[in-house]
Amino acid sequence: MTIRNLSRRKALARLGAGAALSLLPANTPFIQAQSASPIRIGFLKHATGRGAVYGRWFERTAAAALRLINEAGGINGRPVEIIVEDDGTEPARAAALIEKCAVEHGCDVVFGTLFPDVVLAAAPRAGALKIPYFIVSETHRLASGALNRWTLQPGITDVRAQVTAVAPFLLERLGRKIAFVYSDDAFGRTHRDLVAAVMPEIGGEVIGQVAIPPDETRFAARFSQIPRTAELLYHAFVGSGASAFVSALGAYFDGQGPALFGFIDGFEAVDLAGPGLAFLEGSYFWEGMPRFQQPGRLAYDRFFRAAVGVDENGASLLDPRKVATYAHMFGCWETLWVIKAGMEAARYQSPADRQRLVEAIEAMTDLAESRAHPQGPKRFNGKTHQVFGLHYVSQLRGGRLDLVHTAPIAAGRYPDAIDYTAMPF
Repeated sequence: MTIRNLSRRKALARLGAGAALSLLPANTPFIQAQSASPIRIGFLKHATGRGAVYGRWFERTAAAALRLINEAGGINGRPVEIIVEDDGTEPARAAALIEKCAVEHGCDVVFGTLFPDVVLAAAPRAGALKIPYFIVSETHRLASGALNRWTLQPGITDVRAQVTAVAPFLLERLGRKIAFVYSDDAFGRTHRDLVAAVMPEIGGEVIGQVAIPPDETRFAARFSQIPRTAELLYHAFVGSGASAFVSALGAYFDGQGPALFGFIDGFEAVDLAGPGLAFLEGSYFWEGMPRFQQPGRLAYDRFFRAAVGVDENGASLLDPRKVATYAHMFGCWETLWVIKAGMEAARYQSPADRQRLVEAIEAMTDLAESRAHPQGPKRFNGKTHQVFGLHYVSQLRGGRLDLVHTAPIAAGRYPDAIDYTAMPF
């Protein structure tokens, strides 16, 4: 896989301030034959800003999928090209880049975008331009009906499904009296609302909620709000301060605290055997895809690791100090394969076929576990444009995350709140 990197001066001259990089294999038969113009996919990458660590691994994963897709003949006999734009993890910038991808770059579709506030800003522009926008975000706002028919999430589950799927395991294994500690941002507040809604329905009791400002550095005063009677401390904390947060939490409880469960998001790309994280030993995490290779996992996981250059511990083969965002980056891989399947079903040839592409993906249902879907089998809900899949709970033991529970697809299902197929294009 080669990435044509332009110098800053050349990039600015050619493309303007948001320079695009082309990801296309250097020696494909498509290029040699000049037989077909490429299908162009715009990729909004969190290259800078608070999502930069995800952006690096999302791009690496997308490049690996792209190589295999082109080696297999591309899409409908045409090579595929990905145009990368840095959205800076900024909502306003992402909205402008949707238009740039559609108008200036002539992209057929756009994908990417993890952070929900960026998605919420970009999706309306995609709807106005009538360009399919494939998100790898986990946001529940799509399935709740807040977005539009041109926005789809076929490669990764949403937060509501995640919380719903793992809640029974948590209450049975860890305790029913729950203290919820969260970063006071869109990610944390989404978890707060869903935990408060889901847990009481199955016998849990949320006895305390503690909001931590994302830029907080003095945690002890906040921790005093955690009820001492809590049996389970559920934490959803993201950002650069996540390690400091759990270190302070460990010092506060000094080994006498409740059982711990958290979402791995705050510790993506973090060596869990590193300094300051000893308090996490024995605690539990939700993972979208197990970072450490698990005994008995099918060959698809091993194939995916080899393709993206990640070892059995979820770190880069080239530099084991660089830990992957393994729990999320598979969403880029699987989304690109869904785009390929959808375009082939719709016999996609040009932007005039975009509506047929959306309709073809809306008609999808079961996605079998395979090289295209290494995270596990999935079921796509065409009405809500949201995919449902497996959910993994792992326990940290000796710096390694060991899989202890797999929640099936059905465990994360919830009633439909919207039918996008009834909406006009």
